[in-house]
Amino acid sequence: MNWLTNLNETRRSLKERLVGLVAPKEVPDNLWLKCPGCGHMIFHRDLEKSLNVCQHCGHHLRLSVKKRLGMLFDDGQFQRIELPKVADDPLKFKDQKRYSDRLKDARSKTGEVDAIVVAHGRMGGMNVVAACFNFDFQGGSMGIAVGEGIVAAAELAVLQDAPLIVIPASGGARMQEGILSLMQMARTTVAVDKVKEKRLPYIVLLTDPTTGGVSASFAMLGDIAIAEPGAVIGFAGARVIESTIREKLPEGFQKAEYLLEHGMVDMVVPRRDLRATMIRILSLLKNRGAAGDLVSLPIDTPDSVDQD
Repeated sequence: MNWLTNLNETRRSLKERLVGLVAPKEVPDNLWLKCPGCGHMIFHRDLEKSLNVCQHCGHHLRLSVKKRLGMLFDDGQFQRIELPKVADDPLKFKDQKRYSDRLKDARSKTGEVDAIVVAHGRMGGMNVVAACFNFDFQGGSMGIAVGEGIVAAAELAVLQDAPLIVIPASGGARMQEGILSLMQMARTTVAVDKVKEKRLPYIVLLTDPTTGGVSASFAMLGDIAIAEPGAVIGFAGARVIESTIREKLPEGFQKAEYLLEHGMVDMVVPRRDLRATMIRILSLLKNRGAAGDLVSLPIDTPDSVDQD
């Protein structure tokens, strides 16, 4: 190696350093998110601190399953259970893409086997079983695997003598599984009835969106129906209903606040207050005894009145 080669290498090294100093840095595209409600840009750390609620307008953005369960359980600690395995593509369905390929894409995207996660842990010191939907997995649609998940959650609740909480976020039944997906409406309803037969609390937390066959089955059977602000809750879509009845629907139709006014849900609770509200409700439903010691009071009889 001569002096000319050394000089060229020195120039090349110097050029690389200068390029590294002035070249634009790669900025992740998920640092800022646009609020669907008001259009404001929100820094991702501010959004995490507010539990995915816009600090400008209060719009409740969707929350991941892990964060949702961590928000509800004591110290964010919970244990997932393994769900029964089911046939991936029982009908060998294919439209523009094979259903089996869609499942592979959804599993690769979410890291989950299907659209439901069942976990158990403590909430306010009480044993609780929770079944939470993952909307990122094919829109949280309900197929055989989701039905098995609800059944497993109900059986675990009965086994542990624990309340059952279901948190749906779904577009309805999964069309790629046809009649088999619709059968899950009946299966999940029967599973919920088994929980109620044991006089265990069954709470449903309705999140955005809860529609289709999910809302037409277990999602509307809760002892207490809680909804997040602004959540869309209904069966058919608003446009389908308008085209069927040929009338303009009221403002805010199928939103949580509208359903509260018309008696379809029991309460609308902001996300920051959900855990405390859940614990209060569960403690009231689970502890059915008297709040304090019973005190016997003397009762005046006709004989004692006559003697006076």
